[in-house]
Amino acid sequence: MFAYIIRRLLLIIPTLFGIMIINFLIIQVAPGGPVEQMIAKLSGTAVDAAVRAGASSGGELAGGGTTSQATGAAAEVSSQYRGARGLRPELIKEIETLYGFDKPLHERFIQMMGQYVRFEFGDSFFRDRKVVDLVLDKMPVSISLGLWTTLIAYLISIPLGIRKAVRDGTRFDIWTSAVIFVGYAIPSYLFAIFLIVVFAGGSYLDWFPLRGLVSSNWDELSFFGKVGDYLWHLVLPVVAMTIGGFATLTMLTKNSFIEEIGRLYVVTARAKGLSERRVLYGHVFRNAMLIVVAGLPGSFIGILFTSSLLIEVIFSLDGLGLLGFEALLGRDYPIIFGTMFFFTLLGLVVKLIGDLTYVLVDPRIDFEKRAV
Repeated sequence: MFAYIIRRLLLIIPTLFGIMIINFLIIQVAPGGPVEQMIAKLSGTAVDAAVRAGASSGGELAGGGTTSQATGAAAEVSSQYRGARGLRPELIKEIETLYGFDKPLHERFIQMMGQYVRFEFGDSFFRDRKVVDLVLDKMPVSISLGLWTTLIAYLISIPLGIRKAVRDGTRFDIWTSAVIFVGYAIPSYLFAIFLIVVFAGGSYLDWFPLRGLVSSNWDELSFFGKVGDYLWHLVLPVVAMTIGGFATLTMLTKNSFIEEIGRLYVVTARAKGLSERRVLYGHVFRNAMLIVVAGLPGSFIGILFTSSLLIEVIFSLDGLGLLGFEALLGRDYPIIFGTMFFFTLLGLVVKLIGDLTYVLVDPRIDFEKRAV
């Protein structure tokens, strides 16, 4: 097992490198990079200032060049950056140097990866804070949503899936399947809006808070008051995120149990006179839950970093999903690539943990005899 873990850890290096270089190239060629973002902020007033400066100097600029020369330089710059007309070429060069765009593409990537290997993610372009500090500030919100959603989804899905497998084809199985498929078909963000309208003071009831994870008077509350306030704020967003996840997990649990119930060892156990409960939980449970339990780490990571974006926006929860979305819109490359590196690395490690979970659930599995 030790050799298998070492091989998988070594495999993380080229995998992580490949993912980073592909995303780096894709984002670099996308329009509206950080230089263009800064130019867009400066160009409105810079054009008027340049025109007034040219008119007052009789066609001669401060740098000693003529208006026609400046126009030619500006035209050359504007051919590279949209909206750069009227900005001095020297200013454009300063902006490029500020964001590291004065270096070739490959040098920027090598320099970035060298910093990331040392877990130095730099500063945000537009937030004037370190990327690590921003991630640590947003992490508690996303972890709260991910942990509670995963926990509730498993607590509901596993017992329900087992009961559906045992009573397969009965009326209970049919009507619960209908409810599950309806829940799966409803997008989490749409269900979140429904919950707000009904339970958060929209049009009917005003039972739950609308935004944030804590109330404005959080510091004034007692310990148990803080716990209750925190849980009260989590109800609607967690319910909205759970609705789709528990449907998939329930059907996965049911199908796993049905497959195991039909195997020969179950028939043999029943023939020996074992009770149905002993057969189900003493023999079937461990084998059927293998795929479900092993997928727990991956499910948590998926919920934590992908499923909460729209929920965070709707409920005004300032978490990692919202941070990444805003960074992508603003082309804040340190946040985009820094969080991408960290969470890709985390995802690959969690994938390894998920594989090792198979061994914990069923010791008969031996990864040493398999190729990586």
